[in-house]
Amino acid sequence: MLKKFVFLLNSVYLFSGVIFGQGTDWKMVPGKISSPWAEKVNPKMVHAEYPRPQMVRGNWKNLNGLWDYSILPKDLPKPNGHQGSILVPFAVESALSGVGKTVGKDSMLWYRTEFTLTDGMKGKNVLLHFGAVDWRTEVYVNGRKVGTHDGGYDPFSFDITDALKKGTQQLEVSVWDPSDRGPQPRGKQVTRPNGIWYTPVTGIWQTVWIEGVPKTYIANFKQTPDIDKQTLSVQVDAKNLQPGDRVRVTALDGQAKADEQFVTPGQPLALSVKSPKLWAPENPFLYDLLISIVRNGKTVDEVKSYFAMRKISMKPDANGMQRMLLNDKFVFQFGPLDQGWWPDGLYTAPSAEALTYDVDKTKQMGFNMIRKHVKVEPAIWYNYCDKVGMLVWQDMPSGDLGAKWNNRPGMEGDGDMTRSPESENIFRSEWKEIMDDLHNFPSIVVWVPFNEAWGQFKTTEITNWTMNYDPSRLVNSASGGNFHETGHIMDLHNYPGPAMPKASLFGKKQAIVLGEYGGLGLPIEEHTWQDKNNWGYRTFRNADTLFTTYASYIDQLVPYIQKGLSAAVYTQTTDVEVETNGLMTYDRKVMKIPEAKLKAAHEKLYAVKVQ
Repeated sequence: MLKKFVFLLNSVYLFSGVIFGQGTDWKMVPGKISSPWAEKVNPKMVHAEYPRPQMVRGNWKNLNGLWDYSILPKDLPKPNGHQGSILVPFAVESALSGVGKTVGKDSMLWYRTEFTLTDGMKGKNVLLHFGAVDWRTEVYVNGRKVGTHDGGYDPFSFDITDALKKGTQQLEVSVWDPSDRGPQPRGKQVTRPNGIWYTPVTGIWQTVWIEGVPKTYIANFKQTPDIDKQTLSVQVDAKNLQPGDRVRVTALDGQAKADEQFVTPGQPLALSVKSPKLWAPENPFLYDLLISIVRNGKTVDEVKSYFAMRKISMKPDANGMQRMLLNDKFVFQFGPLDQGWWPDGLYTAPSAEALTYDVDKTKQMGFNMIRKHVKVEPAIWYNYCDKVGMLVWQDMPSGDLGAKWNNRPGMEGDGDMTRSPESENIFRSEWKEIMDDLHNFPSIVVWVPFNEAWGQFKTTEITNWTMNYDPSRLVNSASGGNFHETGHIMDLHNYPGPAMPKASLFGKKQAIVLGEYGGLGLPIEEHTWQDKNNWGYRTFRNADTLFTTYASYIDQLVPYIQKGLSAAVYTQTTDVEVETNGLMTYDRKVMKIPEAKLKAAHEKLYAVKVQ
């Protein structure tokens, strides 16, 4: 009872003072399948969890809920009224938004809501945070423009202190998103969904929240483990510092202090972590981290975080084949292609419980890795992977309508595409932001800048930049794309059965992986996005024949591992829209093959010994 009371008290605190859209007349748009969590969505308490687990403060407030919205021609000014209510943080095209409308490149999506500050925010600087908004965003507080942001996959924030007034605050947001009619990264979104391309996602699709901070506050920090030196390097970015301020960083192993150091703000430090407990899928140990700004012996600001001691690297085996290593040991990495789409929320899971459900099921199926495919998830997803021990390969979302081949594969030249200067700058900027925002999550072990030549450009330059920017991880330059002698990994896609890239292609300089295979389809009646014209790379009529083929593909992988294969990715975790090649249905209501049966089949992959 006590826990329930505390939960309800926190809920009242988080949402008190938010003036939602026009009452509580929200309902999910009918017509498509939905997940079990959709019916539990409460517009007065939606995605209520603290959204930034790598940098926790207590003085915050959630702004999710019913807001007003309007969709107007792009060249019209800010609307005076509204067209209806939208449930934030669900994209306007989604069923859970309560709207279910397409916006398009010629229109602008406008939001409006009101909120009040908590007592704890009075006298503080107030930061307004957006988890993700797709794509170009302008933000107004009490009629004053407080900032703009381009990017559909990275969090951003504005200090809105100077725009605040007494009493109720008005927040307005405009979003323009050209989907597949623009130069920006957009993943699998297209204006006309078909095949492997899905419904557009426009506008706010992750949590919106405010936070009260001191005038001098910790804005960000970067941490990188080194198990060889038994250290954790930390660099802290703080705002509005005064002379004499110091940064204190404390590493904790449970209640025991592993190390504590003081440093001048902006200077790096290396915490000692002796005899480190190494993070791995079978033992995902996390240390606690406390970061403070100290002035004259008193703590001015403090955030709570965590870290893990783990290492991802590669090294030749006895036969000269490069092997991917975790903590200096070969671990065959095997996981599903995970696109992170939902029939009711599109990019946004109905709840945190739904979001983590997919990770739990993946673990139960006996996978130790997830390839997060051309999408970025909310921070709580990566935090959960950290907690349960799930390796993650992180793709850069692809896109760019204007990219053109400069040389076709097989012809003279590098086979890359040519992008406009605007498109190149957008890609570079957002890729850097994504890497910065996700750097501190130890579960991420591989960066993937390009997928299947979708807008692939200047591969060597982009890959080398990625490797130099984060030398603590491996870089898979082009998963299934145009192969270049750059990056740590050579990645083949092959459907439906497994195959292995030629080990001699680049003189055994790269680790060999099978970045996609499988795609075995099984449509389940009453659990498909549409009744007809669904597809998989091979389609089966029942689960038994599906599993027989799936298991035969597992058997084929074993000799490939012996010959040098370091990892494989099966397509895919769930069905997505008209694709029915998931291990689960799109609504997550049916496991096509029992988890225990899959896990037993996968065990032989991890048992292969490599010298």
